[in-house]
Amino acid sequence: MTAVSPLRVPVLMYHEIADISVTPSRLAVSPDIFADQMAYLHDTGFTAMTAGALSAIIADGAGDLPKRPVVLTFDDGYGDFYSQALPLLKRHGFTGTLFMTTGWIGKEGEKKRMLNWRELAEIEQAGIEIGAHTCKHPQLDQLPESEIREELYVSKSLLEDNLGLKVPGLAYPFGYSDARVRRVARDAGYDYGYSVGNAMTTGTADAFALPRLTVRRATSTDDFRTMVDGRDTPMLRRDRVLTSGYSVVRRARSAMRGMRRPA
Repeated sequence: MTAVSPLRVPVLMYHEIADISVTPSRLAVSPDIFADQMAYLHDTGFTAMTAGALSAIIADGAGDLPKRPVVLTFDDGYGDFYSQALPLLKRHGFTGTLFMTTGWIGKEGEKKRMLNWRELAEIEQAGIEIGAHTCKHPQLDQLPESEIREELYVSKSLLEDNLGLKVPGLAYPFGYSDARVRRVARDAGYDYGYSVGNAMTTGTADAFALPRLTVRRATSTDDFRTMVDGRDTPMLRRDRVLTSGYSVVRRARSAMRGMRRPA
């Protein structure tokens, strides 16, 4: 394998792999569509990497980049990762990274359930990287630093203690972070942090503000193929504009909260 220059890698962000009859979430992808997407990646010669492997190459050139790299990430830790996504990843010889919200481990609802510790152990043994996604899935950039620290330290240590592994990185809930959040993540011993961004990950990306591409129910076959081939789509452009505008609002809210906190 040889490195590709310049480095541009699609890092895909998934949530639930479930039909609309199971969840109305716009971020869910049906199992059939997910199967088609994995088949396309396999048939067109993509090689899946973990988020950690890619971040290491970006940080210090550790390791080689495949000819057609892709990173598959899954947020929150829904039970359908184990039942729907994992078998397909195994079938195609793909790895990936699961970012787990530790406060949701083992939780069950009427139609949804979250992964339990036994499943997480099996997922890790199958070659999937386990990352952190906080304890309670808060908007980290709106919290006081003491709560940011608790969310990032506790989620990491819970996963490491229960699974007997090093948790190298995290994904920020909703993709939200600021300078304080990223500093605390570094202090907590993480090697990388993923946001959303809806752009390709390049070699110049900040290791604690790495972008991902959102795959959702409305992502068409053509949009998916365009996205992973490194070209823009109207949906990605729209998402970037919305994200940029909302980030200004969030910074203002955070600043106002900071002014109201006692010294």
